[in-house]
Amino acid sequence: MSRAALLRRGFTLEYITLGWNLIGIVVLAVAALSARSVALAGFALDSLIEIGASTVVVWELSGSGEVRQRRALRLIGVGFTALGVYLLVQSTWVLAAGFRPHHSPLGIGWTAVTAGVMFALAAGKTRTGAALDNPVLKTEGRVTLIDGLLAAAVLLGLVLNAALGWWWADPAAGYVLVYYAAREVREIYSGDH
Repeated sequence: MSRAALLRRGFTLEYITLGWNLIGIVVLAVAALSARSVALAGFALDSLIEIGASTVVVWELSGSGEVRQRRALRLIGVGFTALGVYLLVQSTWVLAAGFRPHHSPLGIGWTAVTAGVMFALAAGKTRTGAALDNPVLKTEGRVTLIDGLLAAAVLLGLVLNAALGWWWADPAAGYVLVYYAAREVREIYSGDH
């Protein structure tokens, strides 16, 4: 596949991600308000971070140069840092407060579909980034993978809360994602990407 075709594919993957997350913010806000769910509100924030990361990649793919790539990687690293800090604070607060959200069929449906969409987009970005030898697109593929993992964790928490009353399952899963986000930040800032 030619470089131009790979760039078009990269742009397409980012625009799909942007569109999905813009719609997701609205759906998640409705679901979070109706269920009074901190997890769903947090997932909406994750969608904002993903929008930021996709915007950075579109910017980087529009130009070239090592300086631009380093700057784009640092900006993605900031997004990972914000996500990790947010998840750490949110998970700790929810566990400490013993906050129990209502059931959310809309939240369960949206996060289930979102997990599948994000995993597919992450795979496409990683393959396209590797073919282009573009570390920014490959790294953003990992951001999208984390978004899919977060969707799956939120889904698991929502399902366990609805089925078994295990309100603590959602924030507990958040800690696993904090570890993954911290690992990615370390790799970005140490130059391992």
